[in-house]
Amino acid sequence: MNKVLQNYGSIIWLLVGITIGSLIGVFYPQAVDLLKPIGDIFLNLLFVSVIPLLFFAISSSIANIEDSKTLGKTISIMTIVFITTIVIAAVCTIFGLWTFPVTALKDSNALTDALPSNPEDTWGDRIVRFLSVDEFANLLSRKSILAFVIFSLLVGVATRRSGEMGRQFTQFLNAGNKVMENLLTLIMKAGPVGLGAYFAFQVKTLGPELFGFYAKPLGFYYVFGIIFFLVFFSLYAFIAKGPSGIPLFWKHNIAPSLTALSTCSSLATLPANLLAAKRIGIPHNIASIIIPLGNTLYKNGSAISSILKIYVAFSILNWDFFEPATMITAVGITVLVSMVAGGIPNGGFIGEMLMISIYGIPNEAVPSILIIGALVDPLATVLNATADTVAAMLVTKFSGEKFEAESAEA
Repeated sequence: MNKVLQNYGSIIWLLVGITIGSLIGVFYPQAVDLLKPIGDIFLNLLFVSVIPLLFFAISSSIANIEDSKTLGKTISIMTIVFITTIVIAAVCTIFGLWTFPVTALKDSNALTDALPSNPEDTWGDRIVRFLSVDEFANLLSRKSILAFVIFSLLVGVATRRSGEMGRQFTQFLNAGNKVMENLLTLIMKAGPVGLGAYFAFQVKTLGPELFGFYAKPLGFYYVFGIIFFLVFFSLYAFIAKGPSGIPLFWKHNIAPSLTALSTCSSLATLPANLLAAKRIGIPHNIASIIIPLGNTLYKNGSAISSILKIYVAFSILNWDFFEPATMITAVGITVLVSMVAGGIPNGGFIGEMLMISIYGIPNEAVPSILIIGALVDPLATVLNATADTVAAMLVTKFSGEKFEAESAEA
């Protein structure tokens, strides 16, 4: 019993907190307004801590790599893993919709004003804004997370090229990385209370809407997404580490999954993912590169929802989704959408506008796309965030690196 509490104590407390929060959201919704500030404070602490964690984790990892060929190999394998598995998710979703077709009723009272700002911007302007910022202070916003990741990568590369002075700076980066790991461990001790409060808010907010106009497509997404989550992530863990990889991944994926489900934020799940990677035994030099980059660039949940949203828009307009050119374009859009959907709650408007502009979808179908994106967000975030860890396992396998020994639950 003591061993069970030692290995799973934090997860058990998380489950207790989330269960209590769910019950409050269902039976005492009037109390949610009192609890939500607690969840917001916890989430804000995570967001504030994630920015320095990203900087120290990425920069120190790059700075400690002696061979530049190793870094190039890791990035190359990561790119192949990301694109291949995203295409697998998209193709499987198309096959699922072909096998089990669903339709959606159009909601005339939909959120027609939920379009992104600056619609006059060109795609070039949006790409520049996505990859860079014009002032250093703007790097520290989670809305500029990819620009911040690129900056951290460049700092790590510059450190490696700075000789003796660079080695001194590397020691600072390593110390900062350790300090931030300990800070996040302290913050996560409040997880049962913070996530429980936020989960109560999610249940109260999303629960009634799941059975409205979009019941069939949402039902498909949640059933298909859960099956994909269990089957394909287990398959990837098996490919990465053999039969022992499956229980190893799921044992340490519980806390990240619960964090993603309750916060609807890939970025807030990043600390839990890094802790899970360490416990699984993924080498630090791989986990600290793949997981932060995957947080922005690798989104299985967004891939599945992208296909579903295109399908629903076509069904509303009585267009044929299953034409070969349409399906191939949908897969291409999905790869791009998974790379532009930011790691922030209810993000992804840029990706949705991409599919609207390419297909020429009229305004009447736009609200349906936006609403489905919001309602699938909890499960989509779980798929988006926790896939980073299993992707890091695959990169470890294909790069020839050795898994470290499993660490006990903190």
